[in-house]
Amino acid sequence: MKAFQAMKVIGGALIVVASLNAYAQSSDAMAASGAMAAPSAKSTKASNRALQRSVRKALSKTKGLSVNNITVRARSGAVTLEGSVPEQGQSDIATQAAQGVAGVTSVKNDLTIRAIGQ
Repeated sequence: MKAFQAMKVIGGALIVVASLNAYAQSSDAMAASGAMAAPSAKSTKASNRALQRSVRKALSKTKGLSVNNITVRARSGAVTLEGSVPEQGQSDIATQAAQGVAGVTSVKNDLTIRAIGQ
């Protein structure tokens, strides 16, 4: 079951990468001049959102982890986890789950420990 989920995440990441490559290809005029086009802000935002969704999905499918109070932010492969969890063990599980997502280059864990009901 985990292998199937991993394949889905990897497939999704490949689709994002392929679409970014197709979008970033230069025209014949630009290729002749040797200039390279930087990715647009729109495509960067789209890839960041896709990575956030992938990490959020991985966290929600992780057993023993309550994701109700976790916010995921992504910027160019760097993921930040913010919010609160009821135990330190869940904070560690969330970090490991986020690191396992394709496209994640680093994970910053800003989760706080807050008992349920506080």
